Amino acid sequence: MEYKPADFRINSLKPDLLLITVAGFWKMGQKTPSAEELIKQVEYRNLPKIISFATENLQSWDSSLLIFLIKILGWGQKKGIKIDKTGLPPGIQRLLKLSTAVREIPEVKKEINPDSFPSLVGAVIIDWVQNLPGFLAFIGEVFLGGLKIFIGKAGFQPSELLTLIQRCGISALPLVSLITLLVGLILAFVGAVQLRMFGAQIYVADLVGIGMVRVLGAVMTGIIMAGRIGASFAAELGTMQVNDEIDALKTFGISPLEFLVVPRMIALTLMMPLLCLYADVMGIMGGLIVGIGILDLEVIEYINETRMAVDLTDVWIGIFHGIVFGVLVALSGCLRGIQCGKSASAVGKDTTSAVVTSIVSITIATAIITFICDVLGI
Repeated sequence: MEYKPADFRINSLKPDLLLITVAGFWKMGQKTPSAEELIKQVEYRNLPKIISFATENLQSWDSSLLIFLIKILGWGQKKGIKIDKTGLPPGIQRLLKLSTAVREIPEVKKEINPDSFPSLVGAVIIDWVQNLPGFLAFIGEVFLGGLKIFIGKAGFQPSELLTLIQRCGISALPLVSLITLLVGLILAFVGAVQLRMFGAQIYVADLVGIGMVRVLGAVMTGIIMAGRIGASFAAELGTMQVNDEIDALKTFGISPLEFLVVPRMIALTLMMPLLCLYADVMGIMGGLIVGIGILDLEVIEYINETRMAVDLTDVWIGIFHGIVFGVLVALSGCLRGIQCGKSASAVGKDTTSAVVTSIVSITIATAIITFICDVLGI
């Protein structure tokens, strides 16, 4: 075959139609015409509405021709010129289609084009009903996995449980200390503004003590752990789903729920009551700071008033709150992580969902427990 260098010709078939004839050897390493040269020649004429190609004399081609055509396609798109690719070889047409394809991301599209509010509510209800059997099965498997501990058949290493206990307990103390101390301080200050008008400053100790011990200490600790530990559980398990580590455990005959979920639930459920008691102490200390610094109360006076106001029933109610919140936070984080899709966007979405679900669950559980306590008179 006679070698012919790469070349192109421009022919005007109609006033609004240009035919570009591509011929010769288009190979990397050889001299080939530039797309800018063709664009300059076309712009020198009146811009057409359609550009088509003829390749009967094209002898050989590689990516150099593909780059040439991609530049022309981009220029034509900017100028509003239709590019007819039917005259190009089928292989080039397929490569051009791949180079200009944009992968659709369902999650992003769903967020950009939201449905109406009734449709969203209906979709949430339908999704909840469809996922209910899986949710109940998840709880049942976790419960059975927890029972295996009592018969000496735990599906995880004790060292892993100790590491998780440290993460859920000791590592959370600085943040719990700061938040609950400030909450107690704010609660005392707000109460002091009103109680000082009646000369009843001493009852700030009652307000802070009962409020922190019965509800606020557990609620604030639950919210902190939802953002710190619940999100961590969801992100860890979700990343393991993306990396197919969950599937690898199943392949080896290891139950992911027993190996990953059960120790996390046990660790957080054990630590939450202790963290709640610690949060109660820090909240009372915050109230003490306001009592001493603003209300001119004595330390012993404040402590004695707190002891008289808070009884053991209040402490047990707070501990019960902590146990329930620990289960809810761990369950939400682990469930979202196990159900995570296999993409980076799914990990972020389910991590956020775990935190939101935990906080909503804590709020609902608090209302239910408070109502039950009121009915029982405790």
